[in-house]
Amino acid sequence: MLVVEGLVKSFYGFKAVNNVSFTVERSEILGLIGPNGSGKSTIFNMLSGTFPPTAGSMRFDGAELAGLAPHRIINRGIGRTFQIPRPFHRLTIFENVALAGYFGQGRHSRAKAEEAAERALAMVGLSTDRHAGVDGLGAAGLKKLELAKALATGPKLLLADESLGGLDESEMDQAADMLRKIRDELGITIIWVEHIMGVLMRVVDRVMVLDHGEKISEGLPGEVAGDPRVIEVYLGTDADATQAAAALARRRTER
Repeated sequence: MLVVEGLVKSFYGFKAVNNVSFTVERSEILGLIGPNGSGKSTIFNMLSGTFPPTAGSMRFDGAELAGLAPHRIINRGIGRTFQIPRPFHRLTIFENVALAGYFGQGRHSRAKAEEAAERALAMVGLSTDRHAGVDGLGAAGLKKLELAKALATGPKLLLADESLGGLDESEMDQAADMLRKIRDELGITIIWVEHIMGVLMRVVDRVMVLDHGEKISEGLPGEVAGDPRVIEVYLGTDADATQAAAALARRRTER
C-alpha cells in the first residue's frame, strides 16, 4: 500500500530524517518506535503533507504523495490522529467529527459527512448525541474523539500518533484493542507511533525503529525487541526490557 524510498527531511542543514525506506502492506499494523527526536513525527508530518520531503519518494497505492497539500492527501485516503488533541471547543463532539468527515476523500456533502460521523463515533464508543459538548471529555474521551475524527475522513491508511499518552493502564489496553478492531473490522491499514512498548508489542505485526533520523531495525516484534542496538538506544533500562519481553510473551499466548 505504501512504499517509502530514501526519505530525507532537513531543517537548516540538520537532517531530522535521513535516507529512510520502508513499505507498509495492506491491512497490517506497523509499529514505529524510537526515542524522542528520532524522526517519528517528522515522518508522519511528511506522509500527511504538513512538511514536504527534502528528498525521497512516498508512493501510496502507486501515486506519489510528495508535494501534495494535506487536504489532497486526506482525499487520497490517509487519515491522521495527533498526539495532543485540539478539538474545536465551540463545536459539539458530533460537529467536530462531522467537520472532519466533510473534508475526507472529497465528500463535500453535509449528509455524507454526518453519516461518516455517526459511524466513526459508534466505532470508538462515543455518544452520537448531537448536543454533547467537548469540554466534558477526559483524556481517554479526547483520544477517542481524535480517532473518530480521523476515521470520519474514510481512511485506507491511518497514522496513529501516540494514542496512549495520558491514559491509565486499563485505558491503554482499551485504546490498543480499538486500533486492532479498526484494522480487523474496517480493514484499515495502520502505522502506529507509540512510546509504551509493552502495549504496542501486543498489537503490531511489524516494528520499525528510528534513532537520530535513521532506521536502525525493522522486523517482527520479537526480533526487534531482542536487537542489541534497539535495547541500547530505546529500551535503555532492565525494567523496560522486562516489560517488552513480558508483552511479547503475552502476545504469543494470545495468538
